[in-house]
Amino acid sequence: MCFVLGTQIVSASAQRQVEKWKIFELILDGPKTGNPFIDVELSADFQQAAQTVSVAGFYDGEGKYILRFMPQSEGQWTYVTKSNSEDLNGKKGKLVCTAPSPGNHGPVSVKDTYHFAYADGTPHYSFGTTCYAWVHQGDALAEQTLETLSKGYFNKIRMCLFPKDYRYNRNEPEYYPFEGKPLKDWDYTRFNPAYFRNIEKRIGQLDALGVEADLIIFHPYDRWGFKTMDAETNERYIRYVIARFAAYKNVWWSMANEYNLVRNRTIADWQRYLQLFAEHDPYNHLRGVHNSGTVFTESPLITHLSVQNRETARSYEYRTKFNKPVVYDECKYEGNIERPWGSLTARELTHRFWVGMINGGYVGHGETILTDDLEQSAVLWWSKGGTLKGESPERIKFLKEIIESAPAYLEPVKSGSRNPWNINRLSYNEEYFLEYIPYEIQPVLHYLNLPEGKNYEVEVIDTWNMTIEKLPKLYSGKKNKIPMPGKPGMAIRMVLKE
Repeated sequence: MCFVLGTQIVSASAQRQVEKWKIFELILDGPKTGNPFIDVELSADFQQAAQTVSVAGFYDGEGKYILRFMPQSEGQWTYVTKSNSEDLNGKKGKLVCTAPSPGNHGPVSVKDTYHFAYADGTPHYSFGTTCYAWVHQGDALAEQTLETLSKGYFNKIRMCLFPKDYRYNRNEPEYYPFEGKPLKDWDYTRFNPAYFRNIEKRIGQLDALGVEADLIIFHPYDRWGFKTMDAETNERYIRYVIARFAAYKNVWWSMANEYNLVRNRTIADWQRYLQLFAEHDPYNHLRGVHNSGTVFTESPLITHLSVQNRETARSYEYRTKFNKPVVYDECKYEGNIERPWGSLTARELTHRFWVGMINGGYVGHGETILTDDLEQSAVLWWSKGGTLKGESPERIKFLKEIIESAPAYLEPVKSGSRNPWNINRLSYNEEYFLEYIPYEIQPVLHYLNLPEGKNYEVEVIDTWNMTIEKLPKLYSGKKNKIPMPGKPGMAIRMVLKE
């Protein structure tokens, strides 16, 4: 029997404690005969005072059974296992949950209807990226991807649990999720634990970087038969995924990439998957369904809208209509490939980020850039990870730092400016405003409306060159004339001064 401290397994003789929101892991020896994935049932109840958290266990191969628990309150917990196997049933023990260390903010959930926050109340402003198959490329490329993510451009990454077959990603994965033989001779009643160990290793590495792992459960880009599994197999797979990954605090659940394109599924199927996650995930991680055509809104169990759409200005419309956070996980990619969705300029993607944020949503990055480098030419970030080659990530990081430095969550408001562009602002309690002028507009003078009787420091922000210029005087009231440099892609920040 072993226990885990954070993500490091320690022996039973060591102090049995775990940090709040990290993983306590119980490993038990059990039956190897028959098919343990099907035959053996295992769970445990973790109890503290009147609070009980039930978690499912899973078979990890070679006679090893694992239960993972993420404590969400400090102090002593007790547990007892339940199983149809005598070897696994009725195992009792204790653990102590200690205070979280600096930087451990817990899992992310919805905050104030339209936003996200970590469990300790720290705001989470979602600046994500898409990197579908990075966990299926082997260690060298995966480590390069993690090194890139360590530079702080993004705090969320969309990634497929199943391998993906699509242009610029035709290679076979290192592991397969089921026992059997590629390409389609699988025993769907037997998972391949090595496959899932690789993924959870990457989830843990992302957590160490402060990056949320937005796990895509199903997708249509497949040559191995995983998109056509029957309903019983799909449900068994979902339960196994929850048992293995739910205790990681940085997990989000995405039912699909482009659910509309998984042709053999109905709306009722996606609703069923959401129900399974809602019922069996003891930590209630965030849940979304990403679209190709129509945005998925057909279940109250989605915690946020996961949108693929180029019109990021619709963030305000979506949040107002559905009263949920809006995340534009795809608004097309900075790139130079032959597909229209993969050939945005860096300026256009940066613009879409600003527009989406100003309209009250969150926006995700993607990159599909071919280069003359023979080794890296076909290693596109969007598919395999590796290194970023584009110009938008630094501009996105610049916006991220501006948003994170705001005094609180910002809400979209009309600027009141008398101009034909109907510019929106973000605002906090008339103490802080952030206004964006779309890059197709290049004013040399901007009329700025502010509350009467209050003085504001005004800064002019160049969103492309990443500069901030503080103007020499304070401004108040209506029709303030703000000198502008006559460049595209400008923003204005206004901060109340006492």
